[in-house]
Amino acid sequence: MTTTTTQTTTPHASGSGTWTLGGDLTVNRIGFGAMRLPQRGEALVESAVPRDRGEAIAVLRKAVELGVNHIDTAAFYFSPLRSANELINSALGGSYPDDLVIATKVGPARDASGAWAEHARTPRALRAQVEENLRQLGRDHLDVVNLRILGTDSIAERFGALAELREAGLIRHLGLSNITPAHLAEAQEIAPVVCVQNMYGIGVRPEYEDFVRLCGEQGIAFVPFYAIAAAGREAGATAPESAEVVAVAEAHDATPAQVRIAWTLHQGPHLLAIPGTGDPAHLAANVAAGSLRLTPEELDLLNRAHRTPAAQGAS
Repeated sequence: MTTTTTQTTTPHASGSGTWTLGGDLTVNRIGFGAMRLPQRGEALVESAVPRDRGEAIAVLRKAVELGVNHIDTAAFYFSPLRSANELINSALGGSYPDDLVIATKVGPARDASGAWAEHARTPRALRAQVEENLRQLGRDHLDVVNLRILGTDSIAERFGALAELREAGLIRHLGLSNITPAHLAEAQEIAPVVCVQNMYGIGVRPEYEDFVRLCGEQGIAFVPFYAIAAAGREAGATAPESAEVVAVAEAHDATPAQVRIAWTLHQGPHLLAIPGTGDPAHLAANVAAGSLRLTPEELDLLNRAHRTPAAQGAS
């Protein structure tokens, strides 16, 4: 493997290249995921410890300063005292950058205590979630709304309800999350789909390779979640790291997390990374990973690790 030197200049998200969602929203391929922003430690749990408000707002503003113009959020991303959408609005609202794309998602629901409630499945419930995102973000429309799915049943009624809100001007573009290829085909019969959000990363869901490729062929962005945390998921990148990832990281004087982000972006020009953090140093490292170029030999090594059952257990 070739060795690269440590980056000394200020990283910028433009180093990751760009992708255009729906033909009119161009974003840098390194974005920011807001799930972990409202709390410290394990995400999306009732007992989560709120993050310092000033710290969270500073990280959001720093992300934009570093060229991030794609933020992924949801109204159900909250902990006691902290809401991801409210933090985004406080940090950037009133003067949202013209090129900033905010993607949110609907479907999952939590009550005021943070306990999970029944998914929104009716047009009325979905509209209420869209309107709540609009209120929290302080916007008159949502750039991208992803319908998050549980199970394999038909999504026609739910996606059709969002398509109607798109026609009404409340939503600009639609996406899907946690879906199968059959879901995508069903949705495309109703309205255009600009992105798919599924769990994917080195050693995680290698069976999605064909689906990832299919999305690219159709001009649909593929936006993996847990691409860094892998098996750690909501708890963060706490699981043991694979030897292959560590070896490539050492060759580049990079972190395993940076290698995982870089590998994601190397899977195709339609792959968008949305790593999240509340730490400014981690934020800068994540953005810098967008400029990390892996050699064909390194990609071959990581791809082999990705496709082996052992890699999934080690990720």
